[in-house]
Amino acid sequence: MQQHEDYPEPPTSAQFRTTRWSVVLRAGAEQLSPTNERQALEELCRTYWYPLYSFIRRKGHAPEAAEDLTQGFFLQLFARNSFVLASEERGRFRTFLLCALNHYLTNQWQMTQRQKRGGGSVILSLDVALAEARFGLEPVTTDTPERAFDRRWVEVLLGNVLARLRAEAEADGEVDRFDRLKSYLVEDRGESTFQEIATSMGCTEAAVKGVVRRLRARFREALRGEVAHTVASPDDVEVELRHLIASI
Repeated sequence: MQQHEDYPEPPTSAQFRTTRWSVVLRAGAEQLSPTNERQALEELCRTYWYPLYSFIRRKGHAPEAAEDLTQGFFLQLFARNSFVLASEERGRFRTFLLCALNHYLTNQWQMTQRQKRGGGSVILSLDVALAEARFGLEPVTTDTPERAFDRRWVEVLLGNVLARLRAEAEADGEVDRFDRLKSYLVEDRGESTFQEIATSMGCTEAAVKGVVRRLRARFREALRGEVAHTVASPDDVEVELRHLIASI
């Protein structure tokens, strides 16, 4: 992704009333937890659970222990309405979640008793086998668990955006074209040159470049929308984007 390109305007303050993390924060501020607020938190956790699991594994926990700790964390998060402690000053769901997880892991280390495997409620369905396969493919790195967490967060975020755009392309009957050009959405150079793509598609290079420009504009718009669901206000979108870009 080209960092120098401008992003479209963020959602308005009115629109932010309905972004997922803003809904959760509003519930916390008003000490309410109706169904839509719980659903908003569940959706966020369901989307971004893998970076948490990966973080726990990088802290040295074995797969079974990491699964227990991830489920235990979610159980505590929902049972205690921990989001009530969140505030707009903390702002970002990513930051809140990592701080809460670190606090939970510290408490678990200090406890003399541990919940037996399978003895508690399952809050989210976690595909741990797939997570372990994915974790095994992560590169060996000197990154701290916190920095690796941010990288995994970006991967999930970009994966969500690309999946959304592919679904849109499929609905328009243009999924083949999207698959050929999607690498240009996250990198300056694609897997093939514009001329090679134009030849294979039977069109001009200028036409291909025009399609890529439109896809990039839609990509930036969708990316901002995805980030907006994890921050408290429109002002936080740009800050969060810059942080996430810097992390990769």
